[in-house]
Amino acid sequence: MSSKLKRLREQGKTSSLAPAPALASNWQQKFTDYLRTECHLADNTVQAYGRDLKRMMQWMGSKPVNRLTLADLTDFVASLQQEKLAPASISRAIVTTRMFFKYLQLEGIVQDNPSELLATQKMWQRIPKAITSAAVERFLNAPRKYDIYWQRDRAILELLYATGCRVSEVANLLKANAHLAEGYCLVEGKGSKQRMVPIGQNAVVAIETYVAELRPLLLGSRDPEHVPWLILSRTGRRLRREAIWELVKRYALRADVDPGISPHTLRHSFATHMLAGGADLRQIQELLGHASIQTTQIYTSVDSSRLKRVHNQYHPRA
Repeated sequence: MSSKLKRLREQGKTSSLAPAPALASNWQQKFTDYLRTECHLADNTVQAYGRDLKRMMQWMGSKPVNRLTLADLTDFVASLQQEKLAPASISRAIVTTRMFFKYLQLEGIVQDNPSELLATQKMWQRIPKAITSAAVERFLNAPRKYDIYWQRDRAILELLYATGCRVSEVANLLKANAHLAEGYCLVEGKGSKQRMVPIGQNAVVAIETYVAELRPLLLGSRDPEHVPWLILSRTGRRLRREAIWELVKRYALRADVDPGISPHTLRHSFATHMLAGGADLRQIQELLGHASIQTTQIYTSVDSSRLKRVHNQYHPRA
């Protein structure tokens, strides 16, 4: 590995000396098709990687891809830092770069892959932001009866916090998969993997109120068979995840909660509060739909108070 690192860092050293085709716009389409058909990634992930590739192509300008060195790619990552991108976004851009070069190797465009030696994701990891239980209570009660869609909005907020679901999972949740009487729902996560997530009683009541009072009005004269989603927009279609982001921001402002929060903050708060309450990390991993326990382990650094209690309780010299 050290010899490869030295070779790739040499000035002027390239991953291949053969002429490379210009990185035209169809490269982005070819790469995203590869991610979708060969890697079987979720649509949201494919779209995010496509945006990352577009950003890299704009940064490259006219420089051929097979002339890029490790130093060049390091400069690209540094440019993302200068743009004040979030650590998670930089981390994903690194993953995109690696996958793109792997794709180019498969296509025979490059021989060596300098992106293999870019900084790992862990170096860009950021501790998730969570809000207190008191702030969550104010936030969930922020929709008022004078709000035109208050039943739907309260159901969304309750669902986000009660399940820890991603915003895309809530937006795509099918009405048939919300088993309210049994207190659980079936959500489709990344990679089209389905999991069962319990729903608390407060969330069940909020969803039942929305389904009984508002959803039929939003549905209008449309055939229910053709509108399978639980959460609908004012036009009777599936509510976009961007719209959910907007209403979260609006109600956070009303509840005097950190205006920087997002739907993902409720997911982080769900996991943090579960851990603080004594839930096992493996159980939280399953509820969140994390493929790796390493992703879930970040919450152990968030809730230090629980770790201190465990240490005091079980360590013989605490």
